[in-house]
Amino acid sequence: MESFKALLIEERDGKVESGFVRMDAGRLDAGEVTIRVAYSSVNYKDALAATGAGRIIRRFPCIGGIDLSGTVVDSADPRFKPGDPVIATSFDIGVAHHGGYAEYARVPAAWVVPLPAGLSLYDAMVLGTAGFTAALGIVRMEENGLRPDKGPVIVTGATGGVGSLAVDMLARLRYHVVALTGKESEADYLRGLGAAEVMLRDGLDLTRIRPLDSARWAGAVDNLGGDILAWIASTMMQGGTIASIGLAASMKLNTTVAPFILRGVSLLGVDSGYIGEPYRSGVWQRLAGDLRPPHLESMSRRIAFDELPGIFDEYIAGRAKGRVVVEIAGA
Repeated sequence: MESFKALLIEERDGKVESGFVRMDAGRLDAGEVTIRVAYSSVNYKDALAATGAGRIIRRFPCIGGIDLSGTVVDSADPRFKPGDPVIATSFDIGVAHHGGYAEYARVPAAWVVPLPAGLSLYDAMVLGTAGFTAALGIVRMEENGLRPDKGPVIVTGATGGVGSLAVDMLARLRYHVVALTGKESEADYLRGLGAAEVMLRDGLDLTRIRPLDSARWAGAVDNLGGDILAWIASTMMQGGTIASIGLAASMKLNTTVAPFILRGVSLLGVDSGYIGEPYRSGVWQRLAGDLRPPHLESMSRRIAFDELPGIFDEYIAGRAKGRVVVEIAGA
């Protein structure tokens, strides 16, 4: 394998820096499967890692990119052979193991999923960790009894990657989706994804969250945490279910046990990072089937590998919308 291009994150004099370098295969991490990377994606976690804005990286140096799709070049695991199209997301990729922002990657076979029929390598990265996380939250809520006839489902942080995909998936499954956002200018975007209603965060009084408020939601996909999650818990319907997916607003949760005891509300933690097989492949199969978002193209944009460093500030500043796919080598 000839030398290849990678976006390497390093620490110098206590400061995190990232930039393009040339590497060779000998510097890749251990793993059974070597992949020629076709596409990666940009997640908030990637921006935090590459800029040093968050304590995300667990070792230096590290190639960034928590998602990748591509073609197997070499495999010591009989489940994968050269030429197979595959996906690898989450686990330690891009934070403690060289990730997807490189023309080649080597990862443990346990982290690799065959590309499901019906998805292209590009589609897989429009989905990426964000799509997998949204789908996992929906699957967990379904397992807890959520159905479209139970009532509305609210999605917070709705213009972000996970939020956009969750709105799209839930609408396809015929749920009445309420999109909660702080961006009034994106209301038409959210309705275009299938949101039946758009709520603005500015309309909520989070200084007076009652233990139990008017019951409104059968389900909730929460990307924010903090007071928004506390308010959601207080407004859940009897037997409602919440998928706690993110902490973009706050890691803290100040609430009471009232919704959980008096209304039987379930708060489900969604860990998309380390959930293994066969559950992981099962969720990806559904992403290629009934959970495939119908608006993948309109919610995504493609950038060249060279453009990647310039995109991170959008995420740090909260200006990102939908999904950004990075073309590494292409399909």
